[in-house]
Amino acid sequence: MDRLLLIPATFCFLLVFTHTMIAFGAGTYRRSLFNLVVILIGFAFQTGFLLCRGEIIRRCPLTNPFEVLMFLNWSMLLLYLLVGPTYRLSLLGAFTTPLVFILQVIAFLMPLDHVVIAAEPPSPWLELHAALSIISYGAFALGGVAGAMFLAQERQLKSHQLHPLFYHLPPINELAVAIRHLIFCGVILLTVGLLAGFAVGSPIEKVIWGAVVWALYVGIWGAASVRRLSPRRLALWALVAFCGTLVSLWWISAFGGGKA
Repeated sequence: MDRLLLIPATFCFLLVFTHTMIAFGAGTYRRSLFNLVVILIGFAFQTGFLLCRGEIIRRCPLTNPFEVLMFLNWSMLLLYLLVGPTYRLSLLGAFTTPLVFILQVIAFLMPLDHVVIAAEPPSPWLELHAALSIISYGAFALGGVAGAMFLAQERQLKSHQLHPLFYHLPPINELAVAIRHLIFCGVILLTVGLLAGFAVGSPIEKVIWGAVVWALYVGIWGAASVRRLSPRRLALWALVAFCGTLVSLWWISAFGGGKA
């Protein structure tokens, strides 16, 4: 029954995306309180699902690919709500909601949800490791979405064919700064998550995968910080790296056995 909470949440994300695209098509898009309120409602339903599932299985709901995708979606929206206003990324929500919607539909359509109730309470450090690792992936996801926004804006500038969407995107230099900061935020969260995993002896294959992702993003952030990566290459790397990270997350949660 807890899965029923995700139905209105999924509808909310589809509604935000549809509303935004219709407004763009009509040339009437404005920063809208409607979108924010609907995203908050969807986020509240997601939170309700995670709380209910956590009560049922007696642990952090990260025990199968379905729960991992839901937690990742929740993390993306949480970080968007925290950082979106800071970087004037009001459109980041419109770009993020279709990704959230697609991931939720994929999770619903595939047989990924196998409820496993814990026989005893798991280690708090293991819970911290799992939760922070997925939240860090949420930061990387937002970095990838911001990278897609950057590339779309740059393409319009080069083609000299400006879509009405262009005038609502934040300045291209601010997008580059936001991408770098989101990656840094993800690296910090993943660092703490990996340290917590080491503290409780998390399965070695998961620690190795996490370390590879950590090294990849540290490299991207470091190269961008010392200006060895142009803003365009930073945006491209952020987008490509997240796609690879999503595949690795799927592999670990589906075949790594147990918690992500």
